[in-house]
Amino acid sequence: MRYDEVYLHKAINHAIRFTVAQTRKAYIAPARHFASSNTSTNLLPMGARLRLKASYDISQFSPPAQVILKALKKYGMMVADNGSNMYISGTADDRWDDNILNTLKQVHNTDFEVVKMGAMTTK
Repeated sequence: MRYDEVYLHKAINHAIRFTVAQTRKAYIAPARHFASSNTSTNLLPMGARLRLKASYDISQFSPPAQVILKALKKYGMMVADNGSNMYISGTADDRWDDNILNTLKQVHNTDFEVVKMGAMTTK
């Protein structure tokens, strides 16, 4: 996501990339690779898409955080890399307000649902 989407346009019109600590040795389009040798079905594959549940109340969040959360409800987020768990990333920009972004940590993995996934590639 980009600063201008959140603060100027006040809309993100696409899925947001995120990372998880461990992924499965598999991927789903649009992903084109896996980054793990772990075959556990309890792990998400690269390209898996999660969406913030429609019932999740975003009213207590600041307007910029609500822009992000609305996008997560509409477009969701896709596993793009291994890294910190549930870490969404944006473009580097000194104007980001870390205090506002940190409020997103109140949203937990259980507040998301898995969007129906396509064919999984495991080799």
